[in-house]
Amino acid sequence: MSCVGAMSLRQGFAATQRAVGFPASSSPKAASALAASASSSLWGDGKWSGAARANFRGVCFARGRYGACRANSAREVSTGPSIVTQKQGAQEKGNKKKDEALQSELRLYNTMTRQKEIFRPIVPGKVSMYVCGVTSYDFSHIGHARVYVAFDVLYRYLKNLGYDVTYVRNFTDIDDKIINRAKETGEDPISLSARFCDEFHVDMAALRCLPPTLEPKVSGHIRQIVEMIKKIIENGHAYAIEGGDVYFSVESFPAYGQLSGRSQDENRAGERVTVDSRKRNAADFALWKSAKPGEISWQSPWGPGRPGWHIECSAMSAEHLGHSFDIHGGGLDLVFPHHENEIAQSCAACADSSIRYWIHNGFVTIDAEKMSKSLGNFFTIREVLEQFSPLALRWFLIGTQYRSPVNYSKRQLEVASDRIYYLYQTLADCMQLLSESSPDSQPASKEVTECVKGMKTAFFTAMSDDLLTPVAVAAFSEPLKLMNDLMHTKKGRKDKSRIASLRLMVNEFQSLLEVLGLSVSSYDEVLQDIKRLALKRAGLTEEDLMAQVQERAGARAAKDWERSDVIRQNLVALGINLMDGGDGTQWRPAAVGEDESVLVK
Repeated sequence: MSCVGAMSLRQGFAATQRAVGFPASSSPKAASALAASASSSLWGDGKWSGAARANFRGVCFARGRYGACRANSAREVSTGPSIVTQKQGAQEKGNKKKDEALQSELRLYNTMTRQKEIFRPIVPGKVSMYVCGVTSYDFSHIGHARVYVAFDVLYRYLKNLGYDVTYVRNFTDIDDKIINRAKETGEDPISLSARFCDEFHVDMAALRCLPPTLEPKVSGHIRQIVEMIKKIIENGHAYAIEGGDVYFSVESFPAYGQLSGRSQDENRAGERVTVDSRKRNAADFALWKSAKPGEISWQSPWGPGRPGWHIECSAMSAEHLGHSFDIHGGGLDLVFPHHENEIAQSCAACADSSIRYWIHNGFVTIDAEKMSKSLGNFFTIREVLEQFSPLALRWFLIGTQYRSPVNYSKRQLEVASDRIYYLYQTLADCMQLLSESSPDSQPASKEVTECVKGMKTAFFTAMSDDLLTPVAVAAFSEPLKLMNDLMHTKKGRKDKSRIASLRLMVNEFQSLLEVLGLSVSSYDEVLQDIKRLALKRAGLTEEDLMAQVQERAGARAAKDWERSDVIRQNLVALGINLMDGGDGTQWRPAAVGEDESVLVK
């Protein structure tokens, strides 16, 4: 059978973009504008009110990370500080039924049907979810962060809705890339892969991604893989060739292409499909690869070898979740060929195989260009976290809806860092005030109660609409402003319901932040870490900064306003904002040049 035509890489991306419901015509610049628009909607220009600035509290520095979930724990280690009175606990119980009714209609976009669907699991109250994991031969990059933060949010939200979730995320620890890297380093391939599995866990813990229920590895499932291949051959959908390779017969599966929307004529050898003249069809893909001299291998009915990439996930998902389960997820790049091939293999092995919801997250671009090592714009998670808080990176990622492309840039990370600083500083101020206050004398005000109700309604409505996280976090804007007004304005300080109102708001914030994976055990530690990293990006030590603050104070005392302004503007250009108040000059991190000042010499 001859092969006719082929889609270019750009056309292929366009097809997969259409499959997940994102306009194929959307450019990286358009995606960037979308992300920027979502981010700016959170708190306007991102600046604090004058009252909040005046009340800003300086904090000391910390070297360690804060409140990260442990990779070997099945759930979050810390849920943040909590101050809940008995009366408020009763109020929360009374509101629970309303919240449950609001959250019951979760809708998720199904790549297979190309539409949002009401989520209904196979077994009521239980969810089975499989997400394709990393090929562990190097440190994970921000594209990986995008995938696993997105599915961590889904995992958390499903748990918040009361579902018992079995979340399986695999490791591919047998692959050409692993074997080649092991040859370069002189390591055993399995040992090398295990080392980078551990490094992946470190990154996920820093990003506050909850550990999945199970993390199977390919090397531990060779028996299941071989059995599945044998079944596929028995059912007439695969064939072995001379030399010990086994291929799936694409022609034998008429439904091939149903997920990606590609026709069989569009599948050509060389485009992520092995070139081999011994195949019956150029589009046929490997289920089992015969061993090459010096390579790791396992025994099979077809001789020594190792699994093909696609069969691994079919076998592991079937082993741990069965042939039919609720959610299969991964990055947009996996729609074709990986997930398309998984469907073909799984159905060929078991006619009853089915996945209810196929969910895919969008691409990551770097400064509106495709991320690529050859372009020099390839960043590992570890490299990003050398400059920014992991919470800033998480906030940046959830600032764009998971199906939309997200454009990574240093500026966007600075803005995200500024947002979380404002969030955690407000909560830290509130916790400090509550710890110093007497028991509530009056209930929360009607204004605050309505504000909290509106925040929760907007948050859960957005989350239930295919995880619209940018809209969900935008719901924080008004309550944060109200909290700062109650703490720092004359009118707020005179409000008799102030303490009860602040207590109610901080408790609700902690609950919602937990859903997003943004709850922490110590706000002060977060703030200290953000400040430490801001100084690092600015190329300053704390001593350097204090020297400039003192120089500016001297200029102000001498009424040399021009010199005072130059010092302040130069620091703003480095991402440091000075604030003058009754207790002297304090500083906080800021997005570089957020007041549009330029470096002044």
